[in-house]
Amino acid sequence: MIVKVCEDAKNLGIFIGFTEVHSVTVEKNSQLIEMELQKIEEKYKGENPENLKDNPVVRAYRDFYWKIGIDPTKIRPSGEALRRRVSRNGKLPRINNVVDSGNISSTETLVPIGLYDIDKIIGNPRIIISKGDELFYGIGKKEPEKVSPGIPIMVDESGKVMHIYPHRDSVLTSITLETKNVLIVSAGVPGVEKDLVFYAAKLTAELLVKYANGKWDGMVKLG
Repeated sequence: MIVKVCEDAKNLGIFIGFTEVHSVTVEKNSQLIEMELQKIEEKYKGENPENLKDNPVVRAYRDFYWKIGIDPTKIRPSGEALRRRVSRNGKLPRINNVVDSGNISSTETLVPIGLYDIDKIIGNPRIIISKGDELFYGIGKKEPEKVSPGIPIMVDESGKVMHIYPHRDSVLTSITLETKNVLIVSAGVPGVEKDLVFYAAKLTAELLVKYANGKWDGMVKLG
């Protein structure tokens, strides 16, 4: 699978790292990944959350949010939100071993990680700029919403909106207990090093191999 970033999105400075992990076993309450979650919680629980705004990676994502019309003081970049959660109450959410792997990686790197069920994706996804007539079925939302024009989104070849870049994923391609094959996308923006974005995808894949019995070819691609 190839994930393409269209020219209009590239002009905003968007780039991604992506890879696939196959044959995963999705589990809730995995004791193996619980130890990894506790390790990352212990590492960051004493951090002062107010200092995060001065972190250059957090700053880059906040600047990008402002550029696309999102107030990052109200809707936090996902890595920052996870790190703040740990620093304030010492705990990450427990969803399942696949989603938790992405959260561990994002907490560590501050890079947003998207995880998608490959078998629910039609063709090769693309990151494009919305026209304003697309429907988005957000995780945790009862009703679909219309995407505002001029927003970077990831769509598959059927036009299904998989993701609003770089902070919201769709329930239509989300990870469930039946998921077997996972697309990992790490979201880059101006001011964030490509090596860090690649490492975030790599770390997530390695966690899926270790804690979800996944099969991975070891390659992260640039989009």
